Amino acid sequence: MKIICFDLEGVLVPEFWEEFSAATSIPELMKTTRDEPDYDKLMKMRIRVLKEHNLKMNDVHKIVSKMKPLAGAREFMDWVKTKAQPCILTGSYYEYITPLVAQLGYPFMFANTLVVNSTGEIVDYKLREKDGKVEQIKRFKEAGYEVIAVGDSFNDVKMLKEANVGVLFRACEALKKQEPKMIQAETYDEMKKKLEKIL
Repeated sequence: MKIICFDLEGVLVPEFWEEFSAATSIPELMKTTRDEPDYDKLMKMRIRVLKEHNLKMNDVHKIVSKMKPLAGAREFMDWVKTKAQPCILTGSYYEYITPLVAQLGYPFMFANTLVVNSTGEIVDYKLREKDGKVEQIKRFKEAGYEVIAVGDSFNDVKMLKEANVGVLFRACEALKKQEPKMIQAETYDEMKKKLEKIL
């Protein structure tokens, strides 16, 4: 049996913090790991900015409720389910991505957790584990599964290389040049055709 592990944001749904930044007109929240590779520093900045603007979990939910998966993502995931076991491995948080994952047909998901106080303020975050994507793929392989991983950014490279097969989806040109031997796709139809050859 094969498992296909997907990064979530940028692969199946829009980048949440970019959407949140646009909706609130707070440019600082547009920053992602592409801009700040130190994830702890990035998340602490986000939490600080939310506090400064008195934005709480219900404000996050309002924006998520208007978001949709990327065009074609649901149909692609429905196809994946006929060929392999899909699994989402994301650095995002259950507290805001669950409604988006529901729109993808509820594939199994490993995510992180936000710490929200009694007034709805986001005060901290908890990682499921360090290098959670890589560690989960290792466990799948130890259990006898062949693992295909799909990601779009530099912070997905370790996951893609740990999998039996890695696929870059809509990656930036610099990443494509860095990993020229990795399978690459720009559309769901193109990824489907390439996956069909290995499923």
